[in-house]
Order: sequence, then structure tokens, then C-alpha cells
Amino acid sequence: MSSLTLAPTARQRPRRLLIGLGGALIAATYLFLVTVQPVEIAGGVGSAASLVTLFGFLGGGALLVGGILPMLSTSSLVVMPLGIALNIAIGQIAGSLGMQIYLDAIGTVLVAVLAGPAAGAATGALSNAIWGLFNPFALPFAAGAALIGLLAGLAARYGAFRRVYLAPAAGLVVGAVGGLVAAPVAVFMFGAAGTFGTNAIIAVFRSMGDKLLVAATKQGLLSDSLDKIVVFVIVALIVYALPPRAVRQFPFARTHRVLGQRTASEPAGGPAATVRGDGAGIA
Repeated sequence: MSSLTLAPTARQRPRRLLIGLGGALIAATYLFLVTVQPVEIAGGVGSAASLVTLFGFLGGGALLVGGILPMLSTSSLVVMPLGIALNIAIGQIAGSLGMQIYLDAIGTVLVAVLAGPAAGAATGALSNAIWGLFNPFALPFAAGAALIGLLAGLAARYGAFRRVYLAPAAGLVVGAVGGLVAAPVAVFMFGAAGTFGTNAIIAVFRSMGDKLLVAATKQGLLSDSLDKIVVFVIVALIVYALPPRAVRQFPFARTHRVLGQRTASEPAGGPAATVRGDGAGIA
């Protein structure tokens, strides 16, 4: 095997290690929350458990960013802060209005579709970690937010956004997974307290005889699935409204043809023969 073949692989190993460590740290922090159930985290970031959670999710997100940074184009680096800002701003508004859906993953899914699963995961984790600085209820859900970004990117890679009508189906599946992951955190740490709308749904299930965890899980499956259907449709409409030239600025979207378009340099028979590092693997 030539040195030209070995060199790219050797360069990718540190990146993959950082991405793996970042994902592991986020998963470990989630397990810490579910196992220890530190209810004092609801009081803000002053407690030891809150600081552990903050640094776990921020550190995991930072490692993900460090791993994917060399793979990203300038356009991808620009869209990640925009995605974080969208998540926090729209999520805060939706929460203040007491809506039954959250709309706090629009930025995450948008980044995932354009820049890939790893960029989406990093955007989700960093969004909730930063949001948690002034809204402690958002912080423990950073692992779920990272998972949403990862799954959205994988859905985009395998064609979920090549037709607008496929996006709701992908959102349904991703939302159901997200609801299952979020339910234990909501119950063990906050007593399933949420917005007025989500609390009302839980109350209905409780009145039917369900235990709190079961009621919260059903509410999560219902609300998260509906939320992600809406989010995926919104993101699909956004990316389809973008000029094709703008979408092609993102190597992931271009390489995997997330909208089904063929680039000018790509032969009619299939994807371009040269696949860049930023389109490989989970990035």
C-alpha cells in the first residue's frame, strides 16, 4: 500500500478519535444524569452536578467540533453558529408560549442536512449546553439534542430530504427515538415538569392510570414525534428554497446529494468518484 493511501488514513485517525471521545463523553454525562438523578440541577449551574453536566456536554460538543473542524468547509463553519442561535431563540419562544411542541431543533437539523451527522450532533449538544447557562431545564437534554443531530444527518445522507414528502417520515422516526431518550431525564430530574402543553398531556395519561415514567414516555413519543415532523418539514422547505449553488457549497450535501441534485462535475451515472474526507463516515 502506497504512502499516498496511508497518509489520509493517518490524518483521519485523530479526528475520529476526537469524535469518538466527544460522543462517549456526551453519552457518559447522560448516563450520569439518569443514574444519579441530581435534582439540584434545576436550580442553575451553581451546583456540582450542574457543573459536571455543563462541562460534560460542553466538553463533548467541543471534542466533536475539534474532530470535525478540519473536515468542514467555510460555509459549514458559518452555519453551525447560526444553527445554535436558531435553536435557542426559537426554543425559548416556544417554551415561553407553553406550546406542546418545542421547535428547538430547527438549527440542529438544518446543520445536519447541510454539513453532516457529526456537525449536527455538535450543534445540538452545544446549543443545549449554552442554553443551559440561563435556562437550566435545557442543559440535561443536550445528549438527546446531539442524538437528534446525528440521526438527522444520517437521514439526510440516505435520502430523507431528496423528496419533501420523505422528511415527515424521517422526522417521525427521529422524534420517537428522541422522546424515548428524553423521558427518563424529564422524569428523574424534573418530575416530568415541562411547558403547560406537555404537562397537560402527561396529566391526561396519568388520569388514565399510567405511572409517571410511562405517562412521560407516551407524552415524549407524542410531542417529540409531532415536533420533529414539523421541524423536518420546515428544514426541508428551507433547504429547497436555497439556491442550488448555495447548497453545493456544503461538501456533505454535495457529496451525498442530500437534495437529489447532481453537481456539474459529477457524471450522470452516479456520485463523483472522488469523495472528500468531509463527506466520509459520520461527518
